[in-house]
Amino acid sequence: MSKTTDIDLNEVGNIENPTPNRVLNFGSDTPLEPAKEAITSENYETHTDKLPNPTGYRLLILPFTPPEKTKGGIMLAKQTLDKERIATVVGLVVRKGPDAYSDPDKFPDGPWCEEGDWVIFGRYAGARFNIDGGDMRLLNDDEILATVNNPEDILQ
Repeated sequence: MSKTTDIDLNEVGNIENPTPNRVLNFGSDTPLEPAKEAITSENYETHTDKLPNPTGYRLLILPFTPPEKTKGGIMLAKQTLDKERIATVVGLVVRKGPDAYSDPDKFPDGPWCEEGDWVIFGRYAGARFNIDGGDMRLLNDDEILATVNNPEDILQ
């Protein structure tokens, strides 16, 4: 004789430790760190006190972060998003140094990009560094290869 248990379906949704709908550190033995607000193209103005000022002819670039969900509806793991962000060749020009694009011999037609433009640069160009909220790059003004309207149009 089997024993049955009545389950109240209204109580199922009130679990104290619900299962997350996404694994943030899949395949990693390290515990999850508390989530920090990442610096993105939408909120970088609120983090201006954290951002360094580029010197000379350098540009401060915020690398493009791909969306967490693909067009097909698949949620990407945090590790995948981090790898994509590191490998990206597209970024947002956040700040320009005081001498950026000021050489008339090198840039006779004026600046190649302005603050707020999405640009393409070489995979290994510039200096990478991390600040609280994400990683950034410092590039020379002549390392910009092109400007783009939508960074999602560029495949990695």
